[in-house]
Amino acid sequence: MELDNIEKLLEKYFEATTTVVEEKTLQAYFSQESVPTHLEQYKSMFNYFSNAKEERYTKQVPLKPRKNYYKWISVAAVAVLTCGIYFGNEIKEKREAEYAYQETKKAFELLAENFGKGTEKVAYLQEFEVAKQKIYNNN
Repeated sequence: MELDNIEKLLEKYFEATTTVVEEKTLQAYFSQESVPTHLEQYKSMFNYFSNAKEERYTKQVPLKPRKNYYKWISVAAVAVLTCGIYFGNEIKEKREAEYAYQETKKAFELLAENFGKGTEKVAYLQEFEVAKQKIYNNN
């Protein structure tokens, strides 16, 4: 009967539904010398858990006083961030100004080209006016 109960507890244990009392029962059972051969594989696991609970770290951990580098690092980070924002905006404004200058230059070149065409047409009109004046003056 006890073996049947242990097998049911093992099943519950692997489904993660056991209580603390049931787990202690399993540990006590597997800490015995005589365990049935089909359950022998679980003995080492429960013995490991029992031993792991007893382990303690006994070495001293040296605690050194912490220096306040973090305060200076944060001050330096703020200074770098401020410089980056200031000079970044300045460079961005210069790029925008350069872009606006290049676009304005293109627009003026287009205007100059179209004014050049317009002046050629006005020159033809000037010749037409001169010819018209000659015709009217001769009559």
